[in-house]
Amino acid sequence: MTTDKIVIYQIFTRLFCNSGNGNITNGSKETNGCGKLNSFDENVLQTIRKQGVTHIWFTGLIAHASRTDYSRYGIPTSHSATVKGNAGSPYAIRDYFDIDPDLAVNVRCRMKEFTNLVDRVHAQGMKFIMDFVPNHVAREYKSVKRPKKYDELGENDHKEYSFFKDNNFYYIPGEKLAGAVDWEGYVEEPAKATGNDRFDAYPNLFDWYETVKLNYGVDYKNQTNHFDPIPDTWFKMRDILLYWAEKGIDGFRCDMVEMVPVEFWHWAIEEIKQKYPHIIFIAEIYNPGAYSAYTQYGHFDYLYDKVGMYDTLRAITVGSQSATAITSCWQNIGENGEKMLHFMENHDEQRIASDFFAGNGIKGRPSMVVSACIDKCPIMCYAGQELGERGMDNEGFSGTDGRSTIFDYWAPDTLSRWYKDGELSDKHLTREEIDLKSFYSRLFNICTTENAISKGLFFDLMYVNPDSEQFNAHKEYAFLRKYNNEMLLIVANFSDKAQQSQVVIPEHAFNYLQIENRGRVNAVELFTGQNVTIDLQPNSPVNVQIPANGAIILKCKA
Repeated sequence: MTTDKIVIYQIFTRLFCNSGNGNITNGSKETNGCGKLNSFDENVLQTIRKQGVTHIWFTGLIAHASRTDYSRYGIPTSHSATVKGNAGSPYAIRDYFDIDPDLAVNVRCRMKEFTNLVDRVHAQGMKFIMDFVPNHVAREYKSVKRPKKYDELGENDHKEYSFFKDNNFYYIPGEKLAGAVDWEGYVEEPAKATGNDRFDAYPNLFDWYETVKLNYGVDYKNQTNHFDPIPDTWFKMRDILLYWAEKGIDGFRCDMVEMVPVEFWHWAIEEIKQKYPHIIFIAEIYNPGAYSAYTQYGHFDYLYDKVGMYDTLRAITVGSQSATAITSCWQNIGENGEKMLHFMENHDEQRIASDFFAGNGIKGRPSMVVSACIDKCPIMCYAGQELGERGMDNEGFSGTDGRSTIFDYWAPDTLSRWYKDGELSDKHLTREEIDLKSFYSRLFNICTTENAISKGLFFDLMYVNPDSEQFNAHKEYAFLRKYNNEMLLIVANFSDKAQQSQVVIPEHAFNYLQIENRGRVNAVELFTGQNVTIDLQPNSPVNVQIPANGAIILKCKA
């Protein structure tokens, strides 16, 4: 690796390294199996590293509400009504200070298994990212691993008030939890506000009914903030961040950051970075109007580029939008251009290969090339994406929705065939799956070895390449990246047919990028290694052949 381009590999931990011994809809851990921290041994991590990955985001590490009984280990059992699915949502945190027991070979040694994994990831030259869930906790939150120096969440709350500045939760005084959910056998009185800002006692089946919202000093009823002096919840959440930072992790992916006041992030991230300046903070955020607040004042290093690049590329991939839309997409990012995290899949979004998206993982290749190469920003791949995982199983709680379940015990087809007999191996994959995985590996290794991608200037070529017989601007996107005397010409093809195209590079690009070569130059296509000769002249066409649902990256001296 020669660049500082970040390539994040998101792993839903309980699904990965689960060879599967059942895959029964609504099955238990015993029938369906569960991935383990210890399965990420040196060989597995080496394989991931060779794919060009720099950071691994392990999703679902912190102990969350589940229907699996671990009471013999002193772990509270959650009432079934307060859990979605059998495994439970990893975003319904049951104990901020504990590792989920599902992931441990030896439950009593689960924290040691976690810290050993952190060490193994670092030994392979990669960074470790985990979730931080600040807005809500499980309905029956109870910490059994909380250090004695910390008070329990809600322990000192004044429950007679719907809002009190130093309460950790919001309450509905005088009312029991009710609503459309069948709470039989579960009593919560007074009821707590539900995680998705439901401030009454009657959540429905579409609410985050399994969670309760944390109070950061915002009185939502009266639309007032109470941040001075600092609310109790701020200190508690800062201490949780420090607790995990002390265990050697390198970054936090922060859940639903807009539901927590930006003032908290400003204070808390400063507090963490004073002691651990290397830790990165990634914000799950969906409001472009708030981007600058969360980067400049909130101190986030990176933001989800969902409402922007993802939505645009998804629309182009399925043919509902022209490739010309990419230009306005990056232009609208503005001052946060280098702080966006690009992706085409994550646990919240439908799989590219699902029937709800493109129907075939190959169709995601041009979008991934654009996402990965258009700027210096991090790129993320969701485990299974590189294999064309379809996510079309009826695992349980969510039904068949084009996503890999976050609520159930399961072994996704492609991942379970890739991981067999304690190793990641191609022997049980199809030719198409191997080829797609090879494409992703090549792309990410290009990102982490080419300075033009991690550090270089960018030039959009679309304005001089209007739709014509020689260039289909609705199905193709062309741009340049340049660093020192190395230049990349990148052309993505969103069509199901291979394209013989001509790409014009204007005089303006030569001047802006300080391109010195003006004539016949030797170039190498980085995906195939093929050597070609191109005519590098201002306003003259460069002849390129682009594979169907693919891209070319031509590298030359400039």
